[in-house]
Amino acid sequence: MIMKRLVIAEKPSVARDIARVLHCKKQTKNYIEGEQYVITWGLGHLVTLADPEAYDKKLQTWRMEDLPMMPEHLKLVVIPQTRGQFQAVKTQLHRKDIGEVIIATDAGREGELVARWILEKAGNKKPVKRLWISSVTDKAIREGFAHLKDGREYNNLYRAAVARAEADWLVGINATRALTCKYNAQLSCGRVQTPTLAMIAAREEEIRHFIPKPYYGMTARWKGVTFTWKEKKSGSSSVFSAESREEAFRRASGGTGKVVDVKRMKKTSRPEGLYDLTTLQREANQRFGYTAKQTLNIMQRLYEHHKILTYPRTDSRYLTADVAETLKERIEAVATGPYRTFANTLLKGKIKTDGSFVNDRKVSDHHAIIPTEQPVTLSALSVEEKKIFDLVVRRFLAVLYPACEYEQTTVEIVCGGESFTAKGNVMLRPGYKEVLSDEEETEVKLPSWEKGENVGAPVLTKTEGKTKPPARFTEGTLLQAMENPVRFLSKKDEKAAQTLKETGGLGTVATRADIIDKLFRTFLIEKKENFIYITGKAKQLLTLVPEDLKKPELTADWEGKLNHIASGKLRQDAFMKEIRVYAKELTTEIKDGEGTFRHDNLTNKSCPVCGKKLLSVNGKQGKMLVCQDRGCGYKERVSRLTNARCPVCHKKMELIGAKDNQKFVCACGHKESMKAFEERRKKEGAGVSRKDVANYMKKMKKEEKEPLNNALADALSGLKL
Repeated sequence: MIMKRLVIAEKPSVARDIARVLHCKKQTKNYIEGEQYVITWGLGHLVTLADPEAYDKKLQTWRMEDLPMMPEHLKLVVIPQTRGQFQAVKTQLHRKDIGEVIIATDAGREGELVARWILEKAGNKKPVKRLWISSVTDKAIREGFAHLKDGREYNNLYRAAVARAEADWLVGINATRALTCKYNAQLSCGRVQTPTLAMIAAREEEIRHFIPKPYYGMTARWKGVTFTWKEKKSGSSSVFSAESREEAFRRASGGTGKVVDVKRMKKTSRPEGLYDLTTLQREANQRFGYTAKQTLNIMQRLYEHHKILTYPRTDSRYLTADVAETLKERIEAVATGPYRTFANTLLKGKIKTDGSFVNDRKVSDHHAIIPTEQPVTLSALSVEEKKIFDLVVRRFLAVLYPACEYEQTTVEIVCGGESFTAKGNVMLRPGYKEVLSDEEETEVKLPSWEKGENVGAPVLTKTEGKTKPPARFTEGTLLQAMENPVRFLSKKDEKAAQTLKETGGLGTVATRADIIDKLFRTFLIEKKENFIYITGKAKQLLTLVPEDLKKPELTADWEGKLNHIASGKLRQDAFMKEIRVYAKELTTEIKDGEGTFRHDNLTNKSCPVCGKKLLSVNGKQGKMLVCQDRGCGYKERVSRLTNARCPVCHKKMELIGAKDNQKFVCACGHKESMKAFEERRKKEGAGVSRKDVANYMKKMKKEEKEPLNNALADALSGLKL
């Protein structure tokens, strides 16, 4: 009998790519077979941790007296919706002609968990190998199969993944049930979502208590050039004392200017590093208004479907030395369309690499996001995909281009004892700035100046302003704060700060988008324009949650220990022993809490199912009415936020009403019927058909069917990232 190898991929699309490379052509519903390999797949997770009621039927009802729930061993169960695929994988696994298993799920902690839980639940006894690749191009797959790893090398990574999942179950479910039972409201908490929420609340407090402070400055003009005043003592361009500025203004008014210094310096600038996922999500939010989840989904398509970008869930902005050897093929792959000229310029010369973006020690699981060796067909990409691909390709090419060189001239003039300066730049060599389409380098050429030159009386202008509060979070800046939450630590703790830095902050690059999305879905945050606001529900929740759960230090401690488990420095059972003690303490603290919770968004409209008053909430896609009873779950859409712009203020409008009575409304007061909207858009040459609107409504209805108010589902969602 010819023995075959069973390959388990994470998704069908990746399985098909592997099957093609390995020449497996016999296609079935659940696997693809060839002469040497059988390729099957998960649908993400096929197996997960059991719900509480799997241990005892009475736990199906949420009661405070049953808490904390502490099963001695956490059970694995097959996810009902994907049971058929699990049975198919299990059947292939136990075939007599299968001699070895190859794990080909995503190369990371969660990917390891996906495959290992399937194998454990299916009762695997066969030897395991590991495919560890960062892109799914044919070349990467071939090379990966030529250098398979022994599966045992990843046992500690698996232990860390199990520890993370079980810890989140014990803490998340117990704390969520305790809060929900204690206050009879849909409340949930977690070690990542709660400190993230606390950061948003802290920013709101900063803004609320901020007192604007006026500041004063002045400018002077000579030879048509504007010079900025520099205060003597501080060297600052403004002061908080109006009297100080007035005195300086009087002195300068009575004097004549003299050039006391002219400096000319050659300067260089380098591009920012390559993208990791968080940096890319941040920039896509800033430039295009894309949510973190939206950017990740687009990236996943570019990685899995088009195969033109490498693995997106990375926290590194560096390449390893072996990947750097493939740069020529990657440049050739993007030598098309708007990138052809830049790529060909690089290919004509020697491709230079240096420590600014190549460093093996700064790459853990996956290197920075860069193009693959797969030639790209730009016409096959959607508008969204083109935008994200463009960001990555231009940053990739820019890093390989020479530095930008320019000459900076600084002129200082003293007038009446007061100092004024002006700067001008003259480009010598644009370098990488040629590649970045957004880099509009405006040269400021100064007239010729000679040291000691008298330039006469100035034209003076007084300037003033007020200090501004810190900006509200956008999804982009919130991602940045989650990545580096050090300034939100409850006290100055250098060890905790260092751990947060080493472990990548709150959550991981793979989970942050889901955390933010969950905060929107559970109505703890809402969006106005591109800014995030905390809801009344969230403010109350933060007064009821134990202090410990609000601190970034908790996740820093966990991630540090999980990393130690992955590297073999800490035993999994020792970590879990600590977690069980912590979960018990947390549950007791919530039980003994003396706070209260009241809905501050009740309406006069009653639920058609249970008769209780409905709550008015701002969902991510618009306004909704939801039942206050966590067991009911009724919800109805009131309005939807659209991409249609108001003709008056150009903000996004909401669509309200149903069928023939639909109309667009804007916060500025503008209203127009669907018919008037379509006619206006047609005149503007950007017609929106009824089919477009119908497709949009269909998409919204699909989103409405997703679970919204199930606190247990929310608690468990962290286990299926």
